[in-house]
Amino acid sequence: MARHGGMAARVGWCCFLVVALALGAMGQPPPYSPPPTHPNGNGPWDGWDGNDPPPTPDIDWKYDDGHPRTEVMSYANGQPYRANYNKPNRIFTCQDDFGKKCIAQCPDLCPKSCSISCSYCETTCRCVFFPGTSCGDPSFTGGDGVTFYFHGKRDKDFCIVSDSDLHINAHFIGNHNPVNERTFTWIQALGITFGDHRLYVGARKVVEWDDDEDHIEITLDGEPVNIDTANNARWVSKVLPDLSVKRTDNVNSVDVDLAGVFSISASAVPVSDEDSKIHNYGKTMKDSLVHLDLRFKFHSLTDNVDGVLGKTYRADYVNKMNVTAKMPIMGGAPKYLSSGIFSTDCAVSKFHRNAGGSQHVLAMAA
Repeated sequence: MARHGGMAARVGWCCFLVVALALGAMGQPPPYSPPPTHPNGNGPWDGWDGNDPPPTPDIDWKYDDGHPRTEVMSYANGQPYRANYNKPNRIFTCQDDFGKKCIAQCPDLCPKSCSISCSYCETTCRCVFFPGTSCGDPSFTGGDGVTFYFHGKRDKDFCIVSDSDLHINAHFIGNHNPVNERTFTWIQALGITFGDHRLYVGARKVVEWDDDEDHIEITLDGEPVNIDTANNARWVSKVLPDLSVKRTDNVNSVDVDLAGVFSISASAVPVSDEDSKIHNYGKTMKDSLVHLDLRFKFHSLTDNVDGVLGKTYRADYVNKMNVTAKMPIMGGAPKYLSSGIFSTDCAVSKFHRNAGGSQHVLAMAA
């Protein structure tokens, strides 16, 4: 009986020790191992579960190629992509919405001309063919995914989106090349009308382009919108709290957002000498032809929407362009012509056509 009691005591003690050790182990964080790097350098996050490394203030973790690890995973055009400091591609450094460091790089497809979303640590080529994109001598990618040209006319305004409660005009600039007797056009500014408000987003004209100078101009109801020149700097309207503007680069790139209604990414860019030679634009030293590269996202368009870009979002839209051409051209410019950048008088205008339409957009934003 004594031996039996002693055996029971020893078994009980062992169980207690096992439980104590288990609880002690559970109370300690596992040791951190840096995420593996793919042997050939491709797919740098292969094999990593995606968790951010814990703070390591005393250790400067580096990749095998010697550059510092980003604290959040970066992407380019939707794919994992880590910065390579040996490439000439532009590198951005900023913070995401949680205050974590983001180091992202323009992808090889557009090594210098890309935009960044610090929130998601993602770079995107400015002129990839996403629905709602407008770039260069203006080509548009419609809501149906088809990319086409709309040349408009220089120094004129054309409605590109016209809905019951939202109207967007684009002001076109141009350059005539006497050698090939062609006039090329670009979008220089947007005039956005919603409710009783007028929002202007434009690219300021300059003779000589300076990468470090801000060429974006924004006004709301005639009052200038001033934003600090820093990545992620954000302005919020005191009149319309759901209207905000955020810089996606220190200068020349912004996101304009009216919650529930639209998001517009705008970048002021010049026509480079190289582009002019390739496309025979006939650029001279008198004007850098600064214009806007744009990407639109719409959240509340109706099926009555019209305009150069707007109509391509309708459920009943039938594309009548020659889609077999290298680049289809949308004609019919006169019906999109407006008398001013904030005028809603184009022939296809839908703005204020239905009663109470001007209040609908404000209700959506609220």
